[in-house]
Amino acid sequence: MSTLNSINEFARGSATIKLIGVALLALLLLIPASLVDSLIYERQQLRDQAVNEIASTWGGPQRLVGPVLQVPYTQTLQSRSSDQDLVESGSAYFLPDQLTLDGSTTSEQRYRGIYVAVLYTGQVRVSGRFDSLAIERLAVNRTDLDWSRARLSFGVEDLRGIDSLSTLEFGTQRLNFEPGTPAGGIVGTGFQASVNLDPSASDLRFAFDLSVRGSSALTFMPLAARTSVRLKSDWDTPKFVGAFLPDERTVDDTGFGASWTVLEVNRPFAQEGTRRLGQPPIQPLDHRFRSAAAGDDLYYIEPTRMRPTEAGSVSFDGYDFGVQYLLPVDEYRKIERSAKYSALFIAATFLTFFFIEVLNRRRLHPVQYLLVGFAIVLFYILLLSLSEHVGFDLSYLISVSLILGMVTAYSYAVLRNIKLAVLVMGILGLLYGFFYSLLQLEEYSLLLGSFGLLAALATVMYLTRGTNWYKLSLADPAD
Repeated sequence: MSTLNSINEFARGSATIKLIGVALLALLLLIPASLVDSLIYERQQLRDQAVNEIASTWGGPQRLVGPVLQVPYTQTLQSRSSDQDLVESGSAYFLPDQLTLDGSTTSEQRYRGIYVAVLYTGQVRVSGRFDSLAIERLAVNRTDLDWSRARLSFGVEDLRGIDSLSTLEFGTQRLNFEPGTPAGGIVGTGFQASVNLDPSASDLRFAFDLSVRGSSALTFMPLAARTSVRLKSDWDTPKFVGAFLPDERTVDDTGFGASWTVLEVNRPFAQEGTRRLGQPPIQPLDHRFRSAAAGDDLYYIEPTRMRPTEAGSVSFDGYDFGVQYLLPVDEYRKIERSAKYSALFIAATFLTFFFIEVLNRRRLHPVQYLLVGFAIVLFYILLLSLSEHVGFDLSYLISVSLILGMVTAYSYAVLRNIKLAVLVMGILGLLYGFFYSLLQLEEYSLLLGSFGLLAALATVMYLTRGTNWYKLSLADPAD
């Protein structure tokens, strides 16, 4: 029995065993800390769902594509190995030589409960020209093209956002747009107009006005040999996104202005083609055909026996550019960043109480460590719930005040020493202030955090420089 008591007394008084126990408690508290991360993600999902519901009745992120000139063709292909002819139908596509999109947007915020979405209404003037149609670059005879069924199409990502659309000025013609795009077109959802086209004409100019509603983002696709985009808005917190940044931009309290210029050589798709752009190129197999109207030098691949090559595929995806309409402060992003420091904060707080035990011979029970740890985890839940209503900075101040006051009062009740309680309050207050600075200085957070940890380690080393850890005991001297 005396041996068991001796082991028990050794365990209670051993600083090494106590430190191991404190470390295990800190690891245990990472479980509720991870649940806080899940709660933050859940609230973000609810916010995104509310924003999507608002966008579903107004208009989602908009992408403007085009215009594209599409001309159907039908050609007869004669096999060199049989007497059977093959009739092939398809469309030839021509992209503009010059395209200018001149737009302006007005923005507003709409609320669904406590969540907010950024909406905009844009006025866009679309103009440009086709200098000439490079029919000779197509694998189709000029006589096979049906110019009477030529169509000019323009793509809009979310058709619900179209407010108004003017008539199309195409050369000397004034044409009305129709809903939908040609079958097999390359612009996706949008609208089209039938155009009377003279294939020998040059400098075919076009223009129309578009009013479009959207949310979150507005992007453009550079489908011309030279695409110029000018955009201005009253929104003062934009984020320029996509494959190309603006050549010029201005951002101030009244809004932003930006301009882009993208050339044909900046993107990997050609100005004309006889297949849907974005599909991989084809390789010939063993069967070849030649046009019945052409000479023996003009050959075609049998359409039913095409197969893609492994390399060289072309796609529109990844080549659009534009702007996102960001909220001035993303509360969830800041809370998510602050929660990443929870493990470090728990460790720093537990070390503070451990060294109070070591340097002042004050005995603390593991349950008391856990209660303080739960208070630290509760800080992030308070911060999350308050930020959804009063903003991050004020929420941080309120949460720190509540947790700091509670832990300080508990420390005084446990330690029975006003000086030690004030010391705990000062150290925790310094830690909360330090981590708040890390959240504000995104670009220098790593640098500040590194020197902060260096200073903390140097302080611990200085305070314990004369401690003999082999002979250190946590037992009360009165015992």
